[in-house]
Amino acid sequence: MQTQAQMQAALHAQLQAQAQALASVPQEYGHGGQSIMERFKRMATPSFKGESQPLLAES
Repeated sequence: MQTQAQMQAALHAQLQAQAQALASVPQEYGHGGQSIMERFKRMATPSFKGESQPLLAES
C-alpha cells in the first residue's frame, strides 16, 4: 500500500512538472508566426484508409 502511494505521488509530481514545462513553451514560434499545428496541417501527411491487403495498405 505504501509503495503504491509513493508511486502515485511520484507520478503526480512528474505530471505537474510536465504541465508546468508545457505551459512555459510559447504557443507560436518564429517561423512566420505559424503554430506547430498549422505547420503540421500544411504537411498534408498521408492517411490510412483501412485496406486489409498488406500491399495496398503499405502503398
